[in-house]
Amino acid sequence: MFRFLSLFAAFFGEQLANSLANTNLFVMGITITTKTSRNGLKKWYYFEWGKAADQRKAAGMFTWITPKNQVEKNYNKEILSLLDTKVAELILEKQAVGSGFIPAHKFKTNFLDYYEEYVKNNIRKGKRHLEQSLKQFRTFIGKEFISPSDITENLCVRFRQHLLDHFNGDTPSNYFSPFKKMIKAATKEGYFKDNPVNDVAAKGNKNKKLKEHFEAPEYIQLLNTPCYHEEVREAFILSCYAGLRWCDVKPLDWADIKGDQLKTRIIQAKTGEPLSVTLHPIARTILEKRRARLPKGVKTGKVFGLPSADGANKILQQWCDDAGIDKHITWHCARLSFSILLQDANVDNATVALLLGHTSTKYVDQTYKRHRPKDQTSAIERLPDVQLKPDRAEGPRVVYMKIV
Repeated sequence: MFRFLSLFAAFFGEQLANSLANTNLFVMGITITTKTSRNGLKKWYYFEWGKAADQRKAAGMFTWITPKNQVEKNYNKEILSLLDTKVAELILEKQAVGSGFIPAHKFKTNFLDYYEEYVKNNIRKGKRHLEQSLKQFRTFIGKEFISPSDITENLCVRFRQHLLDHFNGDTPSNYFSPFKKMIKAATKEGYFKDNPVNDVAAKGNKNKKLKEHFEAPEYIQLLNTPCYHEEVREAFILSCYAGLRWCDVKPLDWADIKGDQLKTRIIQAKTGEPLSVTLHPIARTILEKRRARLPKGVKTGKVFGLPSADGANKILQQWCDDAGIDKHITWHCARLSFSILLQDANVDNATVALLLGHTSTKYVDQTYKRHRPKDQTSAIERLPDVQLKPDRAEGPRVVYMKIV
């Protein structure tokens, strides 16, 4: 007991240790118990402070029952010392309940560790913005350690600008919003006295250029043009007929395809399972041809062997040039074209959103829609046709209007 309080005083301060010695509230209540391993070589340790199911905690540490050498003896000595420290920490946690005080050992000195733990505990299947926010924050700071004291409002503003400088559309906002939620959670846990990102709003970055898309004849034009990279060709055609992003088709696995059904990012609330959508016959033809080339019995693995995103876009642009399509085409154009051509065929926005893997029509209404007229000439010809004819040789001109 004396040894424990001495360690406690060294770790947390003499005044708090003396207070615990006088109260005996948890000091006498926490017991270190042991359990021998099946092979009889190790002794595992547990902390207990009652008989209820939630009043026992594994220490995650063991000692050698019969040390064979000095290394194992030294190991046992270190573990026993560490057990005393863990008991001290546990007592402090129990004492702090309801007080608003957060023990120092609960804080992570490297804020990236806290961020990673937050992502791990809050990530949801099919939701990649939180994970990407951590990835971009790591890229932004450019190092493996950052103290909580370095997370200032100025740093948050600079991180937001970093996102705005590197991404277009709603992506900067989609990555910064989870960052804000993480900082808010950290503030509540005592990492910050005041929320450093509270006054820094998430912002989108409006695209400076309208992205190109294919019209229906250009689909056929591209399909009838050879491409020197078969993997890129078939992956892009599949993307055009299934509305896939580059980040969808690159890791696409045979396990995601069941017959004519493709798993989406949407997780159904009732079943907890991904929602599947029906594939177009052209998409099915491509997949069936590739599946026929698989070794017998193989049911998983990547569907396509693709180069980097930059390399794929260069191949794609060359293919479009060869097809006589005078547009700046990237992989995103497949998804945009998929949505626009469905809407041109009078498919309702809710169905288009579902086929794109969205839970609402928000992005169909804002992003995946036609920004350029399909045919300016036919649109203009819908206006009233005005013909001016003279009533008499020298008389006033009378206007006749014909509506077409």
